[in-house]
Amino acid sequence: MGLIGVQGGHGVDMRLTLIFAILSFHYSLWAQPQVTTAKPAPLPRIAQNGAVKQMFVDGKPFLMLAGELHNSSASSVEYMRTIWDHLAKLNLNTVIGTVSWELLEPEEGKFDFSLVDSQIQEARKRHMRLAFVWFGSYKVSSGLVPVWIKKNPARFPLLVSRPAAGRGGAGASDRYNGSLSAFAEQNTAADARAYAALMRHIRETDPQHTVILMQVENEVGLTGDTRDRSPLAEAAWAKPVPADLMSYLTRNKAALLPELQEVWARNGYKTSGSWPEVFGEDERADEIFMAYFLGTYVNRVTQAGKAELNIPTYINPWIYSVNGTPKPGTYPSGGPVARVMDIYHAVAPAVDLIGPDIYDKEFKEICALYTRAGNPLLFSESRNIPANYVYAVGKHSTLGISPFGVEDAPDEGQFARLNKLLGGFSAQLAAWQAAGKVTAVLVDGDQPETVSLGGYKITIGRPRAGRGQAGGATTAAAAGGSAAAPPVWMGTNCTGAFHACEQTETRPYALIANIAPDEFLFLGSNCTPTFAVESGPGRAVVGYKDEGHYEDGKWIAGRRLNGDEASRGLPGNGVIGMLRVKLFRQE
Repeated sequence: MGLIGVQGGHGVDMRLTLIFAILSFHYSLWAQPQVTTAKPAPLPRIAQNGAVKQMFVDGKPFLMLAGELHNSSASSVEYMRTIWDHLAKLNLNTVIGTVSWELLEPEEGKFDFSLVDSQIQEARKRHMRLAFVWFGSYKVSSGLVPVWIKKNPARFPLLVSRPAAGRGGAGASDRYNGSLSAFAEQNTAADARAYAALMRHIRETDPQHTVILMQVENEVGLTGDTRDRSPLAEAAWAKPVPADLMSYLTRNKAALLPELQEVWARNGYKTSGSWPEVFGEDERADEIFMAYFLGTYVNRVTQAGKAELNIPTYINPWIYSVNGTPKPGTYPSGGPVARVMDIYHAVAPAVDLIGPDIYDKEFKEICALYTRAGNPLLFSESRNIPANYVYAVGKHSTLGISPFGVEDAPDEGQFARLNKLLGGFSAQLAAWQAAGKVTAVLVDGDQPETVSLGGYKITIGRPRAGRGQAGGATTAAAAGGSAAAPPVWMGTNCTGAFHACEQTETRPYALIANIAPDEFLFLGSNCTPTFAVESGPGRAVVGYKDEGHYEDGKWIAGRRLNGDEASRGLPGNGVIGMLRVKLFRQE
């Protein structure tokens, strides 16, 4: 009959005590706080996703809507105090800050991470991510190395260059800006130790992965000469080309970029010999020589950091003009410019990509140069030209967009507006890019440009005078921004800051996405797209055009352009807008 039916008071008491003990035990288990074993956030990474390479943050594609600070801004917590809120008003999701070796390790072996921690905390408060530029041995020169290194050139050898024109006498040598020589093991080791300490600290203090990307060094290379003339460098110049480089070039001979093929072919594609014997004795051979040793240096530093925290890394070249015949030394010789990308791929595998600084007007040509050989596009330094950014996102699926000196950009400018618009549908955009359904047009001249997408030919050109653009206050508001068209120079805080100021854009441009059968999304300015069937019978007819924008991935419709306004398209006067167009085929 169970415990209650047992005869005898003492037996009942014992059984009741047992029941209470069992119930108390189960209650104690229930009442204890439950221990969870939540998985840590996945590391940021760059990976192939369908047709494109993309940055992944927290396991999802992430387009960096970024800006890089001026070199010295992050050297002061107090200076940055008012900057952070301004950066948030620019609708950034990523800030590219800086860490200089001289401030991180003011005394050998003693590290101060306060400036690093401040940047991480301030970015995290605003739900932003961070990329850091490591100003180690190279910031063009070595001006940001610690004083204890600068004071001891016997221990930390400097590179030596020929005297600049008009300086020094016969046989004189000119130590260029105190730059550390890439040929000295103690230089590499000291830089690698400091960078590893930085990455270890980030790993230990940033489990949320606020920091998603690192730039290792800055604009490495030698200006004023074509190669290092120090005793260590001269000894290396006379030695055989290292076997690792010769092996890489031989294995990949057919796939090498034409610029390197040209130099290697001059002496008959030799597979052994000294640097002059294999590549020659001119400035192009000097540049390859410097690229090998600088690339090896950067790789050592990068590897040391990745051993502590394996997040994506990139290096940035100060690039040469795509026009003319630029000579190494007029830009940093040996830096990872387009014509020595193969050398960096050979000796710096720890580096994930080469991201050029793009200040030149030949933006489209430079993007094409740096998307060869599987290199994903990223530029962390550029002029603030939103039309270029739209083109890079649409045409090359760039990992991010970024003007230099971003703190000088205006709150109400087109850059801020572009960030807001792109941020509203970044998840959909990533999916469309992966499916190969996104492209872009940027019209530099007077002739229209045509692209093929989704079974249609889409043409964008300059609209006829007085037609084709939906200008005015209503359209600007529909674009998700202020009603007023931007002035020639935007924002009083832009005075004198040519990097981040904005000019009114007059070129037609648009990102184009095929978002559904016979349906297209346009983001851009100054144009009205026209359509034609790519193949087969019939003609393309516009069913409807809707202005609008996305918020948190949801399309917010604006006006439907019809009647007298049916021929209009994206707004003019440089105002960035969005347009959805539905087509059908008419026999």
